[in-house]
Amino acid sequence: MSINVCNDRSMASITSLPSGVSGSSLVLLATETASSSATVDFTSDIDSTYKEYIFKFIDIHPATNGAELQFQTDTGTNTSYNQTIQSTTYYDEHKEDGSGGNLAYSTGNDQALGTAFQILNANVGSDNDQSCAGYLHLFDPASTTFVKHFLAKTRSSQSGDYAAGDYVAGYFNITTAITRVRFKMSSGNMDAGTIKMYGVV
Repeated sequence: MSINVCNDRSMASITSLPSGVSGSSLVLLATETASSSATVDFTSDIDSTYKEYIFKFIDIHPATNGAELQFQTDTGTNTSYNQTIQSTTYYDEHKEDGSGGNLAYSTGNDQALGTAFQILNANVGSDNDQSCAGYLHLFDPASTTFVKHFLAKTRSSQSGDYAAGDYVAGYFNITTAITRVRFKMSSGNMDAGTIKMYGVV
């Protein structure tokens, strides 16, 4: 079997994929910028158009030191944001002084059929140069047959001067279509930051 190779020029000349090869792309649907915001809400464009939605967090900066970035969803035109969640979480951390390297299960940040806001990133620092960033995938929120799976990965400059990461996955234990997503900090406002919502083609 021969191996075909190409150089930079031939790669740049590709204008379409061969038949039988598909590629996915992201469609930017909404951008919300926080400015001393109690919540950041996405209340439109979450429907059956896309089977997967991605939310990207860019420099989320809390007003309160050690606050947690959280999210919840709702259905129809409801605004209670209390859908039932089953989730699992773990984290890694390493302090700026070289101590505290750790990888562990986050026993207090998961939910067992709970209705609270799900923690996506814990203990975000509020120093002027501190923030968190990452992404959340929400799968097939318009389904009226299946539960709604999600997974997230975030990184932060933590309140205790750690480089820290949180890994969260689970599902909303409902078969009603999800139409709304809300993000907020566990305490105080979201002073700054941008959240973008994409549909995956």
